[in-house]
Amino acid sequence: MFGLKSVYFYLIACQINLIKFFKKIYFSSKNYNKSLKTKTPQQVYYNPNPFLLSIITSYTGQSFKISEIDPNIFWLEDKKKETEQLHNFFWLSLIDRKTDNIKLKKIIYIWMIKNSKYKKKVWETSTLSARIISWILNVDIILNNSTFEFRKNFLDCIISQTNHLKKNIRFEKDIAKRIEILTAIVVTGLVFKEYEENFNFGLKQLEALVKDYFDKDGFPLSRNPNDLIFFSKYLIFCREVIKDSQKYIPEFLEDIIEKNLHCIKYIKTPNDQLPLFNGAFSLNLKQIEEYLENLKSDNKNKNLGGLYKIKYKNHFLIIDTDKPPMKKFSKSYQSGPLSFEYFLDGIKIVTNSGFGANISRKAEMLSRLTACQSTLNINDTSVTNFEKIEMINRIFGNSIQNTFKSFDFLPKNENDLVGCSATNNGYEKKFGCIHKREIYIDKASNYLKGVDHIFKSKDGYPIRYAFRFHINPDLSVVKTMSGNSALIQISKNKSLIFSINNENLEIEKSIFLGGKKIVDNACITISGNLVNKNKTFYWEIRKNN
Repeated sequence: MFGLKSVYFYLIACQINLIKFFKKIYFSSKNYNKSLKTKTPQQVYYNPNPFLLSIITSYTGQSFKISEIDPNIFWLEDKKKETEQLHNFFWLSLIDRKTDNIKLKKIIYIWMIKNSKYKKKVWETSTLSARIISWILNVDIILNNSTFEFRKNFLDCIISQTNHLKKNIRFEKDIAKRIEILTAIVVTGLVFKEYEENFNFGLKQLEALVKDYFDKDGFPLSRNPNDLIFFSKYLIFCREVIKDSQKYIPEFLEDIIEKNLHCIKYIKTPNDQLPLFNGAFSLNLKQIEEYLENLKSDNKNKNLGGLYKIKYKNHFLIIDTDKPPMKKFSKSYQSGPLSFEYFLDGIKIVTNSGFGANISRKAEMLSRLTACQSTLNINDTSVTNFEKIEMINRIFGNSIQNTFKSFDFLPKNENDLVGCSATNNGYEKKFGCIHKREIYIDKASNYLKGVDHIFKSKDGYPIRYAFRFHINPDLSVVKTMSGNSALIQISKNKSLIFSINNENLEIEKSIFLGGKKIVDNACITISGNLVNKNKTFYWEIRKNN
């Protein structure tokens, strides 16, 4: 039986799907394409710095040699996998701007002949927004020594595509795509005097998006660290383009960027990556590193985005202490309350499995399970159920069905201990269990210690618990003869001991999904059965002397 929320979202999804169906027919009509044609800009008001494109593109250390390409067959070799990569024109940031401009004009000329009218795949929102941005930031070499006809067709093509985005932005439910659209609209308003209203419209909509999507500290309400990076890059790009055009930068834009950067600096791990919570995967932060260098951190004692950092000497730990995001922001959420990641001497020891979005849909689905996080799992179920109605998932992404509460968060920084404790009731409704985790760095003895509590409110209801501690796939781990400890090998002469009081542990095979392929790793598992009693587990990770 569907819950009321599922029914509500299903009806909205049906409405959106119906609108998309009729829009698809209308978009292909002569009347629609005619409606997109408005006044041709007389001139380019200013030429943006093309190197600003590097803020939002992921290309690093690559080149795109147009000199070795035949423009006449460039679009004939359009493979399905490469459609987005070719048609978004982000590769313009890789070309040789001194020698490639003649062939580039021919490539764009042929593109306009084939695609200047709406085509579903080529005019997909993200691809279209990126293409407008890429063309405008390279407008100087594209229009240099061009004919009047090419110039007019090129500028008309930009305006038609921008008008399409403006007409349809209200139907776009994906927040990430909305910021891409708004960025493209803002840029057109900066370079064309005739369309200055695009600049004002884009900023107004961008301010509303910021207000609705970020919490007071500047963390996305999706609680996804990757979303934090994605939105930060687009917001920084908007600011830098506005600054480059010598226009006034809105106060809200400066404010949210500063907050975003503080959040990034707060959660950035010792290996200069993101912690793997709530949809995050391995991501290089070099693109925004320069914006973090001179930022003074003021978030030492904050719990940002539900993530709490514990740092002491060579120890670094970050733990998820919060409830799931709202349904409409939950498409990348992973079921891992009170999961944590732990680094020692800059090396990740305990990890979460990461988010498999870069691998496959199946990998993404697997990565949502509680068992993929370093936390508690009961009766082989996940804390959070995900939406099973395909229609809803197709429109809103793979959102959650149910939620839970997190409470009693208590940071601690005393003479001998630094860390925190928190509780969640994710398993209470189904199994009558509440999970509390305490995790501290012992300053005096220089090791990590944890205490996990299972509180049972339903006596006589048997459960099977499993605590999993996923180990960095670059490290090896073996069970010791004692049965209650494991040796984690970091290097030939360096190892750690994981141990737990009065429990046996096992080393299980696991998978790591945080990169671009599935990688085997191991996890330390403590499992058993519990009927009537509450139970407390004491474990620690310390250097093997």
